[in-house]
Amino acid sequence: MKLSKMHFKTLREVPKEAEIPSHILLLRSGMIKKTAAGIYSYMPFGWRTVRKIENIVREEMDAKGCQEIRTSVLQPGELWEESGRWSAYGPEMWRISDRNNRGFCLGPTAEEVFTDIIRSDVSSYKQLPLSIYQISNKFRDEARPRFGMMRSRDFIMKDNYSFDRDEAGLDESYKDMYEAYTNVFTRCGLTFRPVEADTGAIGGSNSHEFTALCEYGESEIVYCDDCDLAATVEKAACVDAPAQDDVEMLPLEKVNTPGTKTIEEVASFLNIPKEQTIKALLFVTYDEEGKEDGYVAAFVRGDRELNMTKLVNALGVHEYAIEFADEEKMSAATGCVGGFTGPKGLHDCKIVVDSELPGLRNLCAGACDEDYHYINMNYGRDYEGDIVVDIKTLKEGDICPVCGGTVKQARGVEVGQIFKLGTKYSEPMGCTYKDENQKDQPIVMGCYGIGISRTFQAIIDMPQNHDDNGIIWPMSVAPYHVIVTIVKAGDEVQEAVADEIASALEKAGVEVLVDDRKERPGVKFKDADLIGIPVAITVGRGAAEGKVEYKLRSESEKAELTVTEAIEAAIAKVNAEKDGRHFFNK
Repeated sequence: MKLSKMHFKTLREVPKEAEIPSHILLLRSGMIKKTAAGIYSYMPFGWRTVRKIENIVREEMDAKGCQEIRTSVLQPGELWEESGRWSAYGPEMWRISDRNNRGFCLGPTAEEVFTDIIRSDVSSYKQLPLSIYQISNKFRDEARPRFGMMRSRDFIMKDNYSFDRDEAGLDESYKDMYEAYTNVFTRCGLTFRPVEADTGAIGGSNSHEFTALCEYGESEIVYCDDCDLAATVEKAACVDAPAQDDVEMLPLEKVNTPGTKTIEEVASFLNIPKEQTIKALLFVTYDEEGKEDGYVAAFVRGDRELNMTKLVNALGVHEYAIEFADEEKMSAATGCVGGFTGPKGLHDCKIVVDSELPGLRNLCAGACDEDYHYINMNYGRDYEGDIVVDIKTLKEGDICPVCGGTVKQARGVEVGQIFKLGTKYSEPMGCTYKDENQKDQPIVMGCYGIGISRTFQAIIDMPQNHDDNGIIWPMSVAPYHVIVTIVKAGDEVQEAVADEIASALEKAGVEVLVDDRKERPGVKFKDADLIGIPVAITVGRGAAEGKVEYKLRSESEKAELTVTEAIEAAIAKVNAEKDGRHFFNK
């Protein structure tokens, strides 16, 4: 392919909208172009890489016996009504109506559609197990689209669904997908970790998130080097501090603590450690119609952080149906006082107490009175909770809940997630099969998603896949394998040598991009580095003597080789790495 014939535009300046390296480089290299907030078009080089990622996914899905289909992104609302998610999914769902006022949505996911297909086509146990998938656009109306493909409103996703007779069959399907996902992300050149995850809006019993580890990821994971603990922060259980049953309860005392609205201030004022305080967080919840449904006061130890996912799960509400309360409004209704709220003295609100607090003695908490706190507060004697459950966040340095070791923390990007759905969708939607005794049984389902467009960007965020000069694509997903740069466009000798190299490489199955533009050499070299083609062959003055420059994008060293040597070196490099399987040996 001649670059002079292509639609190709790079940017020298950093786009104002871009905040993280991968987003900056995708825009600067001309791989993508912004259409609107959270909506992007893929340009020729970017689309070639996306298609290669899709093909890796297809190969691994097909190897596990999965079958590809394609469903419409336009989904009828009645299917979502059947599953109970039409109202429950929340404001991220794009809902529309046709001319007859029938409700539809732009699919954010596809559990209902796939379940509907199987319930109409499968009737006997003899037709199971089945696993079908699609690669298509999904739509979610993100409140704050940002970071390019990481948090977009229109994205490409592979969603896969398994249909089994029983839980044992689901276990096998889940294991197959775990293995397939490991292969996919390895072949794409990602450094990643599978971790236990919360099931969120998809639901089900068990889930693993595949997290690409990078500095700029939105996800936080915790893990332990001494055991197999690996989980998202939202999912990870915490170890409660040892109960202080042998400590005597001291008399409750109300003390004046003027101006001490934060944990740090009250701890300093009273000369006590933060571990001896109780932190209050105040929320309001909403019903499905968006009306205020009630107030919630959540309490954790002063040095802890509240885990919102755990709180949402404990309350049984949706993430979009809870937010921080207006303190003045909540004060009038419940008796709370901003900065001085504690569990004693509240009324007309749900009190959620972290599981650690009942075992601790003589704590300090707000007195629900301006400029006053209680000291020597004890659970059971002085206050109680409507719900007592683990709602704290596991952090680096905490005790591992599995082995007692020390927890470590890392950031990353969620590129895939697998779920054991069980009968969450098959039972309400009547997706059944007849067993050997001709009795109807609910089909047991699994759900498996890969963010294709997220993976596309996450690859660049890996430290080994970018530098100050641009992208460094792994061979398996690079837009082209080799770029041949003609230093002086119009020079007959250089152009002839470039054509010879390109022809030989293409005959060997190597994808070649020839930069024959009438641009300064410096511009060409900068663009080559920016777009990140793995192998660079430069045809310059030495062409008359049959010599060219050979360089790998991932390395700084250059070598002068004969044309034949450069061709052989490029073919060997590409053949060793183009399907990504060389990563399996690392």
